Amino acid sequence: MSKYVIEVEDMTVAYRDKPVLWDIDIKVPKGALMAIIGPNGAGKSTLIKAMLNIVKPISGKVLFNNESYKVQRKKIGYVPQRGSVDWDFPTSVLDVVLMGTYGQVGWIKRPTKKEKNKALDAIEKVGMTEFVNRQISELSGGQQQRVFLARALVQEAEIYLMDEPFQGVDAKTEKAIINILKELSNRKKTVVVVHHDLQTVKEYFNYVALLNTRLIGYGKVEDVFTDENLKVTYKSTIGVMRKGVE
Repeated sequence: MSKYVIEVEDMTVAYRDKPVLWDIDIKVPKGALMAIIGPNGAGKSTLIKAMLNIVKPISGKVLFNNESYKVQRKKIGYVPQRGSVDWDFPTSVLDVVLMGTYGQVGWIKRPTKKEKNKALDAIEKVGMTEFVNRQISELSGGQQQRVFLARALVQEAEIYLMDEPFQGVDAKTEKAIINILKELSNRKKTVVVVHHDLQTVKEYFNYVALLNTRLIGYGKVEDVFTDENLKVTYKSTIGVMRKGVE
């Protein structure tokens, strides 16, 4: 049995023959709170989506607890980018969070009082109790992000993949979210976050992947979050690819 809960091996993803990710290898230990950082267009969101089989790699594989995503999907929570969600869909905060229980009860059965109480607890945890019956279209960006975090929490997953959960939120919401993520990590849940604020990497995370089409560095923050690696990461993708070839 591998000591790693996520293993990405030799992953390459291309759109119309253009590499978006090139030969990525990452092994994430249990309980890691990990950031994926890099410039716009570096492939950060694509990496998350490829791990979840939303985007099909042209080569490589991904294992969760030494098994495929299909086998392990009930143990994996996903928080997508807020901009990828149709917020005009007519549904309430409680209904969205209850969707996180469908992996346990199925899509046909109605959630029981037990599932509803789990959803209400998760909503309270993210500070959204007063909005429980509010339509999601009426929420601010930060409030919507909290709702999707609550939906992931109610899954009671072992692994959480989050695509820019701090994007567009205020300082209070960001603090609330990172406190929850640190609590998950302390409980030996594994959390992988696409992140854009370099100033908070050392404060928020214990592992980091520096990405610009290829993997520039990966490991513990104190080991790989260096000025040298950052300079290479934030060069143009073409420059980074050339350096890799040379």
